[in-house]
Amino acid sequence: MSAIDRVRILVLGDSGVGKTSFVHLAAHNEPLRSPSWTVGCSVEVKLHEYKEGMKEQKTFFIEFWDIGGSHSHRNSRPVFYNPCHGAILVHDLTNGKSEKNLHKWVREIGRNKRERKESNSLSIVSSSSLLVNEFDQESFIGNTLIPYIVIGTKLDQLDARKTRLEIMASHLGCDEIVMDCRQTRYLAAGTSNAVKLSRFYDKAIEMRSKSHKDSFTERFGDPISPILSTKFYSPHQD
Repeated sequence: MSAIDRVRILVLGDSGVGKTSFVHLAAHNEPLRSPSWTVGCSVEVKLHEYKEGMKEQKTFFIEFWDIGGSHSHRNSRPVFYNPCHGAILVHDLTNGKSEKNLHKWVREIGRNKRERKESNSLSIVSSSSLLVNEFDQESFIGNTLIPYIVIGTKLDQLDARKTRLEIMASHLGCDEIVMDCRQTRYLAAGTSNAVKLSRFYDKAIEMRSKSHKDSFTERFGDPISPILSTKFYSPHQD
């Protein structure tokens, strides 16, 4: 049996918004009875069938990296960010500030992504003659924006008269799911929410494939291009 590929999904948001409860429900199809604060990072895993029912179908491990939202740990969080193939942004529907703060989390991912790319570029320049060296393909995030999905929790506590604009999801051009993480029906198979999540996982898998391809090209160049520049050879002409 061949090894099952892994896809890393970051789960981000302020402390207390329900990230861990959401992850547990998504991974195990059952609510978390006694949620607690996440310190550092915790990881849950589930199996996902990429493009289920199609000829491209393939099994992947979806890794949910539940990142602690404490402001005091903001400088140590980036250690968990690489590789990153997608991000789930979680906010509390009863706390408008937690949704506004999702912009900070997106900026944090972007800042870490740029710093990682700059570091990789310097490494490539300094070791351009060592093309035979091995490299970690997953250490490179890629140039394209990662896929996102927004999760609004504590729907049961939301004032039904309050109108929501889904600002963050609209800004990112992604889906949003609003739910009560204590109720399995919100992520039940066949529901629109389950379809949205499955579509998001597929996008993350495609981002993983793209980041691996871009990593190889960035490090070694286009495999169909000449290895030597025209400075060292003359093209053959008939």
